Amino acid sequence: MIEWLAETWRNIGVPALEWLVETWFKFGLPALEWLAGNWLKIAVPVLVFIATYVIGLWLRRILSNAFDRWQLRTKWEGSRLVIAAVRRPFLSWFLLLGISIAVQISALPAEAKMITVKAAGSLFVLSLGWTVIVLSERLLRIYLPRIKASRPTIALVISAVRITFIIIGALIVLDIWGIPTTPLLLLIVVVVLGAALVLRNAAPDLFAGFQIGATQQIKEGDYIKLETGEEGYVVEMNWNNTRIKTLGESFTVVPNSRLLQRTVINYGRPLKKAKEPFHFYSRTHITELTGLKARNLQELVDTLKKVPDAVVYYHTHRFLEQHHYLTPEPSNDFAVWISDALGDEILGERLASVDTFQFPDLGALRSRLVGIIEEYLTAHRDTKGATPAETLYFMKSVREAMAGEEFYFMKSVSVILPTTYVVSDLREFVETLRRISLGSLYFHIFESRLRLGKGLNDFSVWIRDTLEETGLAEEIGRLDPYTYTLEGLRLALIQLIEKRIK
Repeated sequence: MIEWLAETWRNIGVPALEWLVETWFKFGLPALEWLAGNWLKIAVPVLVFIATYVIGLWLRRILSNAFDRWQLRTKWEGSRLVIAAVRRPFLSWFLLLGISIAVQISALPAEAKMITVKAAGSLFVLSLGWTVIVLSERLLRIYLPRIKASRPTIALVISAVRITFIIIGALIVLDIWGIPTTPLLLLIVVVVLGAALVLRNAAPDLFAGFQIGATQQIKEGDYIKLETGEEGYVVEMNWNNTRIKTLGESFTVVPNSRLLQRTVINYGRPLKKAKEPFHFYSRTHITELTGLKARNLQELVDTLKKVPDAVVYYHTHRFLEQHHYLTPEPSNDFAVWISDALGDEILGERLASVDTFQFPDLGALRSRLVGIIEEYLTAHRDTKGATPAETLYFMKSVREAMAGEEFYFMKSVSVILPTTYVVSDLREFVETLRRISLGSLYFHIFESRLRLGKGLNDFSVWIRDTLEETGLAEEIGRLDPYTYTLEGLRLALIQLIEKRIK
């Protein structure tokens, strides 16, 4: 083993040691002699670099504390964004500054100095530009929503700021390296013109979208109506078009330029949503013969007590259904028959004066009609000691109608049909109210109240129970629908609801 080690040392160790000694005398001693004579040329740049870095640390702390104090005084939330955006690259900037200064005072050749300084300057411009872009974007995302800028507007402004700083940074870097910027500017102009030609058809919509977003005339969530008839909630706005969700749950896409060229009614932001949507129904009716008839008052009142509510409904509301365009106080068939067929105008007027609206259901209405007739019969049965006029009045009370003029009891059979209209707030409700048929309006106002025994019309019940708009529900409930035509009633309802919406 010892012999092997000795042999290895002679073959490898001794030649290596000789090479090290020779290299030291050839390169080491001259380098050491040069360093001894030029150490200041190396030490000074290094010290300047270190000093610049230390100054950067000191300035970063000073500026951070100053921003904190300023924020406490002004409560400006942007100061935190500034500190967060600048803190990390701040030392990098001072490192680049230190490198530039150290290179300038070093003994490097002029060409090396120039390349190093240009590279450091380019890195500084790129870093500063990126920091400005990030900070600008964060500040814009905070303050643009506060001036009610739309999301498309915010996106466009941020993109424009980003592109602007990128172009400025690129031009500065090119200028640092002495590269002509005129060709780049010409290229930018050509690209812009080319984009304008390609987007010439879309340009009106783009500019219109920018104007709409900047002026905030229409915003997402607004309910709008175009003069051409399209209406609904704005669910999405971009730079080309606006999507509208109609009452029928479909979507309409409207070019932005059209929104500016047409008259648009903006009803504003969404209203309170109902707990349950309102489904509109319509109705039609079939008239059915009952086979019952009356020749005099006694037969009339006896039969009236037994017939179903559908008969009472038919004979008290037929006038309103068939002549909905007239506005006199509606009569009922019983009053008309007694006045015309029996010639008793006094009793006919008493029956005609019954206010149908004050009764919560058909049973109460029937009881009132029966009560008036029975009271009349009871008062005129005894003719002892009566005057001739009273006797004549009694004769009318027992008079029978001529053949063919008997009172025929009819029955109204309703067929209720669902419609496609379903609404969830007052704005949808009032717009749908303009569209529904008179049959649908009649069903929800009259039929639901009397025939279904709700006591109130469907509209008041829904507004009160699902929207909790008690005041509006009471106002609608106080409307006397019998004093309006159906179109007049529709208009009155619309006016009440629009007043509440506004």
